[in-house]
Amino acid sequence: MMKIIFIQMKIELTKRPKNCILIEGFPGFGLVSTITTEFLIDHLKAEQIGKILLSGKMSPMVAVHNNKIVDPLGVFYDKQNNLIILHALTGVNGLEWEIVEAVNDLCKMLDIKEVIGLEGVGTVGGMGEKSGAYFYSKDSKKWNSLGIPPLKEGVVVGVTGALLLNLKGPKLSCVFTETKSNLPDSRAAAKMIEVLDNYLGLNVDYKPLLKKAVEFENKLKGILDQTKQASIQKLKRNRDVDYVG
Repeated sequence: MMKIIFIQMKIELTKRPKNCILIEGFPGFGLVSTITTEFLIDHLKAEQIGKILLSGKMSPMVAVHNNKIVDPLGVFYDKQNNLIILHALTGVNGLEWEIVEAVNDLCKMLDIKEVIGLEGVGTVGGMGEKSGAYFYSKDSKKWNSLGIPPLKEGVVVGVTGALLLNLKGPKLSCVFTETKSNLPDSRAAAKMIEVLDNYLGLNVDYKPLLKKAVEFENKLKGILDQTKQASIQKLKRNRDVDYVG
């Protein structure tokens, strides 16, 4: 018998700023996007104004860091730059389309004018560029003016891939930075922040990220590892119950 799992999505917001730019960062290759959004939230002193709740497939788990609950999908706001940061500290494999629907809803609620997707990618060979950063956007004039080459060939997966296929409304730009391994890579994230700083005029210094690289990497890796272990234990318990039953 086919089992149908219904996914319920809920967006909770305490504030509704308008005409913002939204940056999304979900755990991916090298955790580049997650480290980037974590640093931006910390450095810009962005406040959490909401969260996205997905029930049906997502395990009911939450991380605790420094005696504080860390929402798996948090919505943060930087008032000075009118910037929304969608920050994820949980894997969303299998939930990409639902996440994009949540982003679409968030765009309507906040009149988002642009979405910027962040993604770490393996080394892009043969492109003749040393920047280690690439972009994809239908509105490429400004990106070209920054001296960042377009991503001409590649495969984009995960939430960013789903956004490229199904984002409705605002324009979409994607930034990709090279990372050589799947280990947390703060240096690739620092390059990402440098690109965002030039594009958005945030006046953010990426150099502190290099100094705090180990701290950020250990924090994020620790939270994600604990989440993964909790998922494994939950699956193991479910199997034990099924076997005994």
